[in-house]
Amino acid sequence: HRLIDRHLASMEAAGATLDVSDTHVEARLTGRGPKPFTTDAMTRQWGPSLGATVTAMLLAARAPGTSTILNPNGEPEVLATAALLAAGGVGLAWKGTTALHVTGTDHIAGGTVRVPPDRLEATTLALAAAITGGTVHLAGVPADTFPAALVAMLADAGIELIPADGGTLARCPAGPRPVQTATTSATCTDVQPQLTAFLTQAPGISRIEERIYTSRASHVDPLRRLGAAVTADGPTITVHGPSPLTAARVNGQDIRAVAALVIAALAAHGTSTIHGIYHLQRGYGSLLPKLAALGAAVEVVQQ
Repeated sequence: HRLIDRHLASMEAAGATLDVSDTHVEARLTGRGPKPFTTDAMTRQWGPSLGATVTAMLLAARAPGTSTILNPNGEPEVLATAALLAAGGVGLAWKGTTALHVTGTDHIAGGTVRVPPDRLEATTLALAAAITGGTVHLAGVPADTFPAALVAMLADAGIELIPADGGTLARCPAGPRPVQTATTSATCTDVQPQLTAFLTQAPGISRIEERIYTSRASHVDPLRRLGAAVTADGPTITVHGPSPLTAARVNGQDIRAVAALVIAALAAHGTSTIHGIYHLQRGYGSLLPKLAALGAAVEVVQQ
């Protein structure tokens, strides 16, 4: 359901020949490498693709001439990649949100670029603190790391993000509140499962419409095993709260689902066992040690 057609289109436009099967993609470039091209990063349903924009940028950076990426994604990870390429001598010219022109070079030099904080990890930590009634200072994470739409959505749910000492103070002074919301590129589909876990403790009915990744509901059944009153009907997730959560043995099938289960387990009575924890290592630098430093009783058992 999560197509890669925009990635493949960039490769083909740059001169690659593709051999696509049910399980593999083989892409070959012959001659001197990619040629200048034009591609469109807009998906059919979900807005401009972040990953496909980066794929096109990397190809265009080595093409001798100027390539055009129509409808580029402008999220922080894309801007950080653009900054790195620009520091190495690649020419980039943004035309608002409609186009990005990339002038490639046969030699990308070194450069110094500051990697931005991971807004997804920061939001996950904020939700973990909030569900337990705690407060966390996210050092080195300026408040402008969080998109305005995400800040507004969290505020509706009762979570405050306050600039403090070069970072952000995250707290939920009045407790969780139910929300009616939908995911967009600005509100971040990658924090929807974690938000769902948090909303299990909000009194009332919350609804989240998943507009970016329609298959992102693998956290719903495990949350129900922990006692959450949560259902998925197509792209809409409904949460009835507050639910008393009780420890259980659950399995997470992807990065964000596991993060959601960790958050829910922090609020559950008893000791939960979460399988699939290795997924966190793909998407977070050291989430579990950070939670342990904040007071969570976390133990990783190798099996």
